[in-house]
Amino acid sequence: MDNGKPNWWSRPSSTPEAARIPSPPPTGDVTEHPGAGGADDGDFPLPAPQPPTAPAGAEAEGAGVTDMTEATGASGASEVADSAPTASPEAAPAVLLTKSEPPAPAVDAPAVPAGTDPAARPAPEPPHASAEPAAAAQPLHAPDEYRTPPYGEPGPWAPAPPVQHPSAPVPPQQAHVPPVPPQAHSHPQPTLHQPPHSGAPGAPWVQYDPWGTGGAGLPPAPAKKSRKGLAIVGALVFALVTGVIGGGIGAYVERNGGLTTVELPQADAGDTDRAPESVAGIAASALPGVVTLHVKGGGSSGTGTGFVLDTKGHILTNNHVVDSARSSEDISVTFSSGETARAKLVGKDTGYDLAVVQVTGVSGLKPLPLGNSDNVRVGDPVVAIGAPFDLSNTVTSGIISAKERPITAGGEKGDGSDISYVDALQTDAPINPGNSGGPLLDSKARVIGINSAIRAAGGGSGEGDSASQPGSIGLGFAIPINQGKRVAEELINTGKATHPVIGVSLDMQFNGDGARVGEKGKDGSASVSPGGPAAKAGLLPGDVITKVDGQRVHNGEELIVKIRAHRPGDRLELTLTRDGKELTKTLTLGSSQGA
Repeated sequence: MDNGKPNWWSRPSSTPEAARIPSPPPTGDVTEHPGAGGADDGDFPLPAPQPPTAPAGAEAEGAGVTDMTEATGASGASEVADSAPTASPEAAPAVLLTKSEPPAPAVDAPAVPAGTDPAARPAPEPPHASAEPAAAAQPLHAPDEYRTPPYGEPGPWAPAPPVQHPSAPVPPQQAHVPPVPPQAHSHPQPTLHQPPHSGAPGAPWVQYDPWGTGGAGLPPAPAKKSRKGLAIVGALVFALVTGVIGGGIGAYVERNGGLTTVELPQADAGDTDRAPESVAGIAASALPGVVTLHVKGGGSSGTGTGFVLDTKGHILTNNHVVDSARSSEDISVTFSSGETARAKLVGKDTGYDLAVVQVTGVSGLKPLPLGNSDNVRVGDPVVAIGAPFDLSNTVTSGIISAKERPITAGGEKGDGSDISYVDALQTDAPINPGNSGGPLLDSKARVIGINSAIRAAGGGSGEGDSASQPGSIGLGFAIPINQGKRVAEELINTGKATHPVIGVSLDMQFNGDGARVGEKGKDGSASVSPGGPAAKAGLLPGDVITKVDGQRVHNGEELIVKIRAHRPGDRLELTLTRDGKELTKTLTLGSSQGA
């Protein structure tokens, strides 16, 4: 039976090895003497083991190997063998093994590399036999009922296993080496349980194989993860998390304008003064003298602009602005400071499209200085101030586009009594309905014209605040201030304005170049007034006037504009054509009462 023990009797023996095993006597007790050995039935009856007298530490250290002494013969060693495998369990012990002294501490056997054949392991040196008689010896072992070789003593063909210690823990990065399988003729060895290694307190008990490689019986140590790899993974995770958080914060800041109150950089408060010739300087100087007029009457209302002429409260504006008013209750004047006052109509003239109103009880008036329109040149910068579409104190700027533009405005009544003839200043400063009557200023903030009309995109001309005018297209017209000054003075002084005349009736249906004197006058009267300026100069019906003071005229309207651009009493030189001949006539302008 094996029962976990080697079947040593079943192993074949070689001839030299079997020859060294003595044959036991057939029967009887045999007492072993130095140099002889035997048994009654071939087995060594062993006494029961006795507790060793060595210290506990020495016993534990030598676990797995029993120190014993045996009788020595002449050669100094005894050989014990059993040639009969069938032995009687009742046979008395014939050989007593005695201890001559306390067992010496076991000596560790030299380490055997892993994978070495167990049969090739070096056997430990046998302990010295005791010299004491067998009668005084104490039995070391009880009889073995399993008939195994002596406890702790190897068989005659195999060296005793060396003392084995628990192998050191496997290094962290050492690969696990599987145990070497036993050789073909090796016998299984008893399993030994080793105490926990002194270097690792509390380590579990493991099954130890004395013939295996070091540490083969221990559980494999877990592979240690690379710290570098963990650091890289942690860095990637950290970068991902911070990127997501940063993106969220950035989106929040972008959508909500930041986490804190926004304070934008701004220039320090500096000098607010501007050069007097700049647009800002001109506007600052002129605005206190510009007013906005609101007029109602005749079932309609309108808005226009005017400017202060003197400290008495006289204000100049266009006739079409105040034409619907019947009394002072219908005209309201608002100054740039926001103060308002009622105004009365002083005088108006349809032919010049000018009117004067006056406010009373108002202090601090600032009259605007008047310039000279004869000194204006094309390209001079100008600034227009008004209330387009009731937006008071609106400032626009531009240049003088042309001079002496003959324009006519009005004519809504159909009889020609409301038609105005203006030898106007043309400007590209934006002028819209509501700018009518406002000042056109030069670079020194002096008034050089009165904004009066604009050219509509539809091709017609009309009054500034006419409802038919869609807005400015860069073609604005102003009455020259020289003409406006004379008319304003007459209106203030007499309430009426005079017009210069030459004393002829013109044929307004003439389609040729120039202004033709009609054959008959109005209501069938003579076309040339007897005793008038034209009669005195020698003009006849049918004459065609082509020039006034050398300036070309193309029709009757242009001739009227050129004449009204002068004062009564001024001398004019007219160029005319009669019967195909060009003639020159000089005359002095007469005067007529305006409407």
